[in-house]
Amino acid sequence: MTMAITTIRIDYASLPDGFDQSRKDAVAEAIESQLRDSGIKADASDVISHLKIELPTCGLAAAATVLADLGLI
Repeated sequence: MTMAITTIRIDYASLPDGFDQSRKDAVAEAIESQLRDSGIKADASDVISHLKIELPTCGLAAAATVLADLGLI
C-alpha cells in the first residue's frame, strides 16, 4: 500500500517577521518541530529558493492549521 504525500512550498520572501531568513535550516527545523508537536509527521527542508514541507496527505488539513497559526499561509 502506498501513502499519498503532499508537498508544500513556501517562498522565503513570504516568511513573516520572527523567522531568521539567514538561518534557513533553522527555519525548516522550527517549522518541522511545530508540526510534529501537533502530531503531524512532516519533513521540512531548505531547497535554496524555498522551504519544502512534505507530509502524508491525510495530515494536510491539520498542517494547514498549524502553518496558518505560524503566519506562513
